[in-house]
Amino acid sequence: MKETKNTSRTRAQESSAAIEKMYITMRHLFNRGFYKPMGISGDTLREALLTLRPEIYGNIADEKVELKGLLYVIERLPVGIEECRFINLTSDEGYSKSHFQPIIPPKRRRNCYRIDEEQMNVEITRGRSDIYDILTHLTFIFIESHKIKDRVLLDDGGEVSRDWLKLEQAVLKNEKLSLIEKEIAISHAANILARTFEDVLEIYDDFASVDVPDRFLHIIFWLGKLAIEEVMGNNKRTITFSPILRERLGHHMHGEIWATNIKEVLKENQLLDRPIHIISANMHSVMNSIFAKNVLKTALKGKSDFDIYGELSKSSANEIRNSVKEVALQQGMIFLPETVGTNIDVQIFDTAKIDWSTTSFPNANFGDQKPVLIVMDYAFGEQAYETVDELLKPYKKNIFLNVESVSIMGKAGILEGEKGDIMIPNAHINEGTADNYFFENELTPEMFQGNNIAVFSGSMVTVLGTSLQNRDLLKFFHDSTWSVIGLEMEGSHYQKAIQSASKIRKSIPKDVKVRYAYYASDNPLETGSTLASGGLGTTGVKPTYLITIKILEQIFNIS
Repeated sequence: MKETKNTSRTRAQESSAAIEKMYITMRHLFNRGFYKPMGISGDTLREALLTLRPEIYGNIADEKVELKGLLYVIERLPVGIEECRFINLTSDEGYSKSHFQPIIPPKRRRNCYRIDEEQMNVEITRGRSDIYDILTHLTFIFIESHKIKDRVLLDDGGEVSRDWLKLEQAVLKNEKLSLIEKEIAISHAANILARTFEDVLEIYDDFASVDVPDRFLHIIFWLGKLAIEEVMGNNKRTITFSPILRERLGHHMHGEIWATNIKEVLKENQLLDRPIHIISANMHSVMNSIFAKNVLKTALKGKSDFDIYGELSKSSANEIRNSVKEVALQQGMIFLPETVGTNIDVQIFDTAKIDWSTTSFPNANFGDQKPVLIVMDYAFGEQAYETVDELLKPYKKNIFLNVESVSIMGKAGILEGEKGDIMIPNAHINEGTADNYFFENELTPEMFQGNNIAVFSGSMVTVLGTSLQNRDLLKFFHDSTWSVIGLEMEGSHYQKAIQSASKIRKSIPKDVKVRYAYYASDNPLETGSTLASGGLGTTGVKPTYLITIKILEQIFNIS
């Protein structure tokens, strides 16, 4: 007799299916044009997120309100969005020319506009990944808002708990609370959130702003208030997608303008026919790696190179940062601030104008044609394909760029190791699709040995969103023959653009060199080390600059 095969799904399979369901649902809702997150149209999205239970959202499936996840999300959404019943996702439709003041979230660069008391407009200029990111975060905070509603609404008649009345009284006071008033309000809020007084007190000030020191109470109150009104008055919160956004999305409009601007500047400076090296990094590490040591040798005398980079990374270091930037501008750096909605600034370095004897790379070795470095700020998810695909296209259809290398330095979640470690990938796996990209990485783990930083090598998974990952799925990727060492959002999109340009469209040399290296911003498999647990702080300085220096040494032919 044959043994019955077990056909039940594993948690990893359930999670994978939930991510796919969310992906399909979000695209459907976008095409539809609007939906009500806590209504029937939002059911699938909510159910999938609750099935997935991403690590970043902590206790989303529990009765108690998730505080660290809420902080992570609030820092990436515009101030005041918790008060808005109508959230309108738009393209860049001219609001910057109006009286509306842009609201930019502290941890996510996107322009948002408060239209009136009930409506918040959020500009989407970085592609579909931006939409997935926002919809996932909004679904999370709406689920949490209904947890608050369930705790304070006592009956069908609308009677609310005493804790809620006291919280409302504290919030509507509209002035800074005294220590006693604050602790009384925290006590009532803790009961509402099913958390301890200590839990709330510990995270309270992380929500605060200069203008609203008691913002935590404000957020909890408004989330609960709108959830109560949804149930009692059927005033459903609604998310809409503007017709212009639906028309423009997917057509590389912002990426094309951005890339054309860069090529125009190259032409103006007679750099179009020179060897080009593209680096995706931040706006400080390449510039500082080249110039900072010499510029600051007096001001920061006696400090090691990495100590100097650490000083430059401090929020109070504007003066010394500007002194390095000033020297870079004098020696041929061109800075192109973002103006078209991509949120990607660019620096162009003409190596022919640099006095290499005064830099950290006096042995830089170039041929007859001195190369040009194009340093682009981090892209976001699928935007990596849009921007690099456009950048690698010929200028005016017939002037091909001589791109010798494309180097990607980024942040990623690590699946073995800890924050600050380095990952050197040899392949990118696009989660949820059959798209897998193997490549010859010019960077190797051996190059990074001897720096007291752990280095890992293997494949990496490019995910739909870092907020959609859970332990079971990531453990499968790590433990199975995929042997995944980390997760990020852009790798396969970069490689897709590079491969199509070099191997199919032949708009850049087919032997273009690629370099990928990531430093670990979090470990989603390790409790307390997810993105919601806080940033890297100074831990990220050394791996950031170590990767940058290794990339530059190869470009500058320093063995």
